[in-house]
Amino acid sequence: MTDIDDEILTGEGVVLSTGAASVTMRMLSGILDLLAYGVPALLAIAAVERAVAPLNAALGRASMIMAAVVMIVLVPALVETLTRGRSPGRFAVGLRVVRDDGGPVSFRHAFTRSLVGLVELFGTLGMLAMTVSVLSARAKRLGDMLAGTYAMRMRGAKRALPPVEMPPHLAAWASTADIRRLPDGLALTCRMFLARAHDLHLGSRARLAGSLSGRLAEYVAPAPPDGTHPEHMIAAVLAERRSRETAIEARRSARAAGESARAATLPYGIPDAVN
Repeated sequence: MTDIDDEILTGEGVVLSTGAASVTMRMLSGILDLLAYGVPALLAIAAVERAVAPLNAALGRASMIMAAVVMIVLVPALVETLTRGRSPGRFAVGLRVVRDDGGPVSFRHAFTRSLVGLVELFGTLGMLAMTVSVLSARAKRLGDMLAGTYAMRMRGAKRALPPVEMPPHLAAWASTADIRRLPDGLALTCRMFLARAHDLHLGSRARLAGSLSGRLAEYVAPAPPDGTHPEHMIAAVLAERRSRETAIEARRSARAAGESARAATLPYGIPDAVN
């Protein structure tokens, strides 16, 4: 069994690993960030104290608090936003912060993480963040939970699987076959089998191919031509399923584009006047 919190299920029933960073990698990047942001913050606070405190004690304390907030909250948030989820520590160890859906973070996400990090990272020297990361999915800390983000590995990621090719001699059959919606688990198993078939023992490969093709046959009509190799049948079904879903998505996108174009004009197709 795999941890579903570290996976994304695509429309083809293929599970992609999100590559969530481990707690150890996050600790290392956090230590480097603590040095990268903490040391300049201490220097800035000391400089403000020497310059302002002798003149006005209250103003000096307020200025030191402002300097700390700028260096520990605003600067990391800006750096993370401009670098699309990177920081000095994450850049060094090969990590990037992304949204839970894999998209790039915005300033809102980065600011939330930095604001919470003021307490869980700098306030407790990372102890709170480490404890929460160990107990949470994807090694999230409190800032990630509130912002809806997580740290993703950028180095050593798994390569994408090669696309499934349609067996030429089954293209005509697959194009006219009625293929019902496949269970996600079955589609995923078939996809993984085709990708790793060459590494399997011949006996195990034959048994798995026969078992999977038999399960696929329950969702496909008519049956493939007599004598069809089980692996060819599996590849044909998956390739045709992908082609049909791609065509459906293309028609949906074209329809949405047409509706947007019609909405931009006045009734009866009269273009809007330019002011």
